[in-house]
Amino acid sequence: MSDFRAFADIGKRLAEIHVNYEQQPEYSLERIEKPGAQLDWRVERMKLSKDKRSLIYNDFLTLSGIPSEVFEYRLGNRSARDRVIDQYQISTDKRSGITNDPNRADDPQYIVRLIGHVVTGSKETVKLVQSLGNESPMADELN
Repeated sequence: MSDFRAFADIGKRLAEIHVNYEQQPEYSLERIEKPGAQLDWRVERMKLSKDKRSLIYNDFLTLSGIPSEVFEYRLGNRSARDRVIDQYQISTDKRSGITNDPNRADDPQYIVRLIGHVVTGSKETVKLVQSLGNESPMADELN
């Protein structure tokens, strides 16, 4: 019964993280601003550095210190971080000509904060999922 309670508690916390991802604490990433560049929170298209520890947000800002555990949490075949990079960019539909711009005029730093929330959620998810193996009496048989 205690194993069931542990699994239920972890499941509840995982659901809370994923449903309320924007309310999770913002992971403290180092914000590196390019010297001499004008302050700019607008994102066109983000990309990862070669070592994948930094996210080049735009010409003005790089977010550094992404923990390696973030890569372990995957939604299908991509990490949650990769999905944010793909989804939060300006794009224009070829057929309709409609432009999708994720930037928010009323909250210019929203995407930067969102990245911090996603990093926290991903890191916490990996920790909780790993703990599931420690809670199960069959963990040795499954691993």
